[in-house]
Amino acid sequence: MEAGEPGQRVSIRQVAEAAGVSMSTVSNVLNNPHRVAAGTRQRVGTAMERVGYVRNGAARQLRGAPSSVVGCVVLDTANAYYSEVARGVEDRLVEAGCMLVQCSSDARATRESRFLRLLEEQGVRGVLVSPAGPQLGPYVRLSRRGTPVVLLDHPRDGADLCAVTVDNIAGGELAAWHLIGLGHRRIVFLRAALPSRSISDRTAGIYRAVRAAGLTPSETVTEIPADPPSAIGSMRTAVARLLALPRRPTAVICFNDAAALGAIRELRRSGVAVPGDMSVTGYDDVEFAAELSPGLTTVRQPKYDAGHAAAELLLAEGEPDHRHRERLFRPELVRRGSTGPPSR
Repeated sequence: MEAGEPGQRVSIRQVAEAAGVSMSTVSNVLNNPHRVAAGTRQRVGTAMERVGYVRNGAARQLRGAPSSVVGCVVLDTANAYYSEVARGVEDRLVEAGCMLVQCSSDARATRESRFLRLLEEQGVRGVLVSPAGPQLGPYVRLSRRGTPVVLLDHPRDGADLCAVTVDNIAGGELAAWHLIGLGHRRIVFLRAALPSRSISDRTAGIYRAVRAAGLTPSETVTEIPADPPSAIGSMRTAVARLLALPRRPTAVICFNDAAALGAIRELRRSGVAVPGDMSVTGYDDVEFAAELSPGLTTVRQPKYDAGHAAAELLLAEGEPDHRHRERLFRPELVRRGSTGPPSR
């Protein structure tokens, strides 16, 4: 049997006839593949391709089956960090026969809310979200209305939700201890000017390390916001403020690797050598970090693993014994050539 006539949807009956199996077997291949022998699954798959079968997702949902579409709303899909997280999400969803739809909130609660409403209207299987604000109430209400939510890069804080996060307090400590250990006593934290839990936790970690080292926080750390937080484009103003400080710092901790790249570029334009005159650390360890010259010292987050775990939690939401839980990953320092002892 060949593909159906143009404009006509091929039925599972036609697939069954082409594969020489029952309609219930085709249904199991589509909905419960683990119940079907591998050889039979392959024969049915070949028949589907031959006759041009396409699953009717809308009809499937009307029968009570979960959607095969998962939404993901993050602060910025152009950020390499979220690209690597999304790959982990997508690889796990593909295994489950699902697809991913990504959206950027641009760290704006109103834009995020609009995307969440649209995804809910489309009846998606669930939503992964990197919150644009500190309040978790909207995500809890969305989940209670029937659209499961898993938080990305944000702890659940007791909310009735699943979450995947990295210990950002520990990450801030790692970056600060590294610089303190090299002898730096005047450190700038270039932080994103947005209400992000991950940024506030990194800040807390930096100050914790400074206090633990017996140093005075107000004399050791200066915070300079990067606004807008689109990283590279906002670094010119931030670095100009850094260089204008009365006591020039000897090291910089950047809120992510893109910001570090922009900071290094602007420092060099100002005649400041990295790391000779100024040490620079990033955060995330995205792909380009190791390719810079010098290579970027940074705090590595397990981005792919975090995304994979978030998708796993979302897929488990439909299980009858499901309990909300949190996966916490640990960061690690990756030392490269962008940091060294202070020159003065």
